[in-house]
Amino acid sequence: MALAYQQPSYGKAHRVTIDDVSDALGLTKSTVSRALNDYPDIAETTRLRVRNMADKMGYRPLSHAQAIRTGLTKSLGLLIQMADHDAQRPFLAEFLSGVSQGASAEGWTLTLAATESPEDTIDTFQNMIRDHRVDGFILPRTMIHDARIDLLRRAKVPFVLFGRSPDPTDCAWFDVLGEDAMRDAVHHLAGLGHRNIGFINGGMQYTYGPLRRDGFLTAMKEAGLEVTPELLRENAVTIPSGEVAARQLLMSQTPPTAIVCAVDMAALGVYRAAAEFGFRIGSDLSVIAYDGSPDGAHLTPQLSTFAVDFTASGKRLSALLIRRIKGEAPEDLRETVKPSFLDRGSAGRPAKTSGQLAEIVAQQTNQKTLMGGSQ
Repeated sequence: MALAYQQPSYGKAHRVTIDDVSDALGLTKSTVSRALNDYPDIAETTRLRVRNMADKMGYRPLSHAQAIRTGLTKSLGLLIQMADHDAQRPFLAEFLSGVSQGASAEGWTLTLAATESPEDTIDTFQNMIRDHRVDGFILPRTMIHDARIDLLRRAKVPFVLFGRSPDPTDCAWFDVLGEDAMRDAVHHLAGLGHRNIGFINGGMQYTYGPLRRDGFLTAMKEAGLEVTPELLRENAVTIPSGEVAARQLLMSQTPPTAIVCAVDMAALGVYRAAAEFGFRIGSDLSVIAYDGSPDGAHLTPQLSTFAVDFTASGKRLSALLIRRIKGEAPEDLRETVKPSFLDRGSAGRPAKTSGQLAEIVAQQTNQKTLMGGSQ
């Protein structure tokens, strides 16, 4: 008859050690140590048995001793550049929570740092690498020419991208297929009867920019729709820049009856531009965007958007980075997922033609010109 484990009555100063865990299980200290450090020669059943007992007994490794023994701090690094246009978005908390949960599930920790500029970011990376404060880094929002990737490659420090890179050398990644979202948005609008569709892209310095542009263009071709160059804008990543871009599209000779936005913030600007001309979102002008930002749910009508599960993304990035740190090849650590479409009311059948929209814009523009001249 097996006896249930009972917590020994240690004094307050006693700290549970590997010796205590090995005695409780009847295993050697070496076996317990290797199981806790995920050595591949330890059977999964033994590893789980050791971890369960260690948790039950309240065993916690001394981080500095573990670092000396294994060469690992068991900490993941993440730098947030606060000067970015959306560094403090609401879903940043969800992302950080996911990264932290993913690290904690494997017995690792998250080391977070905030920087103010690209130069400050590189300096912080160099300092953290020099001091061996972390074992690897998660790189959010990858860029086409990314100094962070170049630095970590040279330093031979493991990293994983939240995004992708044109040069996949040494790159592991987890990414959401924004190009598929743009493609699905076009087909959704075409199915509703839209034939004149505009596109407002995000930052072209980021790897997502060209990808989402290609997704939009591919879908337009697949749907048999003409791509009008004057209905394409880029580098709109804020509400004001989205408003400017949308106003330019709506004041063109053939204004779109629908606009696809690469980021939600630009779409919020589209709402403002539409209101300026008296257009009703969802009928006179349809809008579909990408991000799933909470801001879109507070509009009237609510913004139809492709949502990203940032908590789940953070968890996967932690898991992939830990595997990379333990020696798995980056080529085996590349995952992509599709976003979820939230059809919330901002995309509907066109109530007006492109020509009718052009007439309304021309009338309002002429009226404003006359009013300005009469002052």
